[in-house]
Amino acid sequence: MNAATWSLPLLSGAFLLCAVTIAVFGVRMTRAARDLAHRTGLGELLVGAVLVGAATSLAGITTSVTAAWTGHAGLAVSNAFGGIAAQTAFLAIADIVYRRANLEHAAASVENLVVCAFLLCLLGIHVGGAATPSVSFLGIHPVTPILVVAYFFGLYVLVKTHRSPMWIPRRTDDTRPESIGYRSGLQSSAARLWLIFTTSAVAVAGSGWLLAQVAVPFSVQTGLSESFVGGTFTAIATSLPELIIAITAVRMGALNLAVGDIIGGNAFDTLFVAISDMVYRAGPIYGAISNAEVLWLAITILMTAVLLMGLLYRQRHGIGNIGVESVLLAVIYLGGAGAMFFLA
Repeated sequence: MNAATWSLPLLSGAFLLCAVTIAVFGVRMTRAARDLAHRTGLGELLVGAVLVGAATSLAGITTSVTAAWTGHAGLAVSNAFGGIAAQTAFLAIADIVYRRANLEHAAASVENLVVCAFLLCLLGIHVGGAATPSVSFLGIHPVTPILVVAYFFGLYVLVKTHRSPMWIPRRTDDTRPESIGYRSGLQSSAARLWLIFTTSAVAVAGSGWLLAQVAVPFSVQTGLSESFVGGTFTAIATSLPELIIAITAVRMGALNLAVGDIIGGNAFDTLFVAISDMVYRAGPIYGAISNAEVLWLAITILMTAVLLMGLLYRQRHGIGNIGVESVLLAVIYLGGAGAMFFLA
């Protein structure tokens, strides 16, 4: 399949078909994930961070790896960091959908805080790679294996935190624990839930992959730089599953699942660069990126820090029911994308 040869109406039709498919199967996957979270005892955030986050990130990782394999290092890295920024900004949209209170207040949990801190650690490792772009071993930057080990260690810490939390958030009338509003679907066996989740994840991932193939020729025709295209067009297109699933989870009342899908997916997305470094054949991928990709990295760190402060401060009502941190996330992302348009 070579989407670059498709006509504009065909590209538009494929994009719309993918969006509808993701919407339909994303709802099914979200419901199955919520039920599995309670049946297995893993919790909504852990399931969202690991299972849902990884499943919805398959499209993005395909885009980055393909770009790196074909020598487009800037596109590969900007797609990763731009996707993290876009998905973090999606929390502002989810906050708008949740009308009762500020989403960061209602979805209070120690796991959310741990995942945010975990994500900042992973992004900090990338800063180390960007600061030492020429260092390599067998053509791979040393931070690549460090990043992979750090990711799995972070998952271990997250599981331990869920099972034996040492901090408990203060409960308010607007706080929505996982157990509230949940009705266990006793009519569905665990095997059937896993089947629904897996088949839906395949449909979402496949549609997301097709979105990535469509988004590149759709956007490249504009003549914009790889850094801007990767950080905006392809990043948003491949992050569409996260947005739909986050909104679906919020509307179902599974707030921790929504937050876990976004933040946990962001943590998984940091591995895009690590895997891209492994397949990039011209040396360490950090040596081939520009200041534009470093700027995307700085934007993701700033947005994650703002989100972490919002989760800690837990403003109940900001502008209406939307927290100030959600407004800041949207402003930072739009400002960063605008700066990228003029600078890249």
